[in-house]
Amino acid sequence: MENGYVILGIIALLFLSMYGYSYLSVFREKTAIKREQKKELIAKEVRRQKRLKHQEIIDEKVKAFNKRKEEIQHELMMLEKMKKKQKVS
Repeated sequence: MENGYVILGIIALLFLSMYGYSYLSVFREKTAIKREQKKELIAKEVRRQKRLKHQEIIDEKVKAFNKRKEEIQHELMMLEKMKKKQKVS
């Protein structure tokens, strides 16, 4: 009877090891998928940060352009006023 328990234990161990071996490939595949998703998420974040920096640069250039445009318009108004004053005088 003792040998029967030993044989049952060996058979149970055999089935457990077969299950573990077959599940190992599933486990590896899941971890590979998670790793790829993590890399993709990091890449998306890097692209998003690049876009934000690029947009900030564009916004600064537009702001500087608009400021210069206002300065030029102000100068033109001043010249126009001076021109009108000279005509009146």
